[in-house]
Amino acid sequence: MAIRVLCADDLPLMRCMLDLFGRAFDDESTYSGRQPGDSYLRQLLGSPTFIAICALDGEEVVGGLAGYVLPKFEQQRSEFYIYDLAVSEHYRRQGIAAAMIRELQRLAAARGFYAIFVQADHGDDPAIALYSKLGVREDVLHFDIEPANQKK
Repeated sequence: MAIRVLCADDLPLMRCMLDLFGRAFDDESTYSGRQPGDSYLRQLLGSPTFIAICALDGEEVVGGLAGYVLPKFEQQRSEFYIYDLAVSEHYRRQGIAAAMIRELQRLAAARGFYAIFVQADHGDDPAIALYSKLGVREDVLHFDIEPANQKK
């Protein structure tokens, strides 16, 4: 298994990672239905505020982690938010998610990030168990607030 931090030239791997997220989250229309164009993905992958990490078995993407660097305003430092993390069903329980997070931890230390944080849904026991092994749990409330004048 290889763990790889994606760069702007890794468009095929990013697209495979998007497909993996769609299957893992049972939301293929969001992740695969209307993927961004090449220039958008290239710009995103080259951005200092986005990180994508994939797990490869040979050339097959079997795991993915994507998230955002959040520059803080109260002090000169940044945090990292893991937005999505998934492993293909056949490859789960093999330490792949933990390996991707360890690579993120290495990268976070090299870039001087203050913290890494992630959310897990109630009832997602495997995710909660993984994150509990790696970090300190905080019970918080999450709210989605729609932009003005937006219809569902």
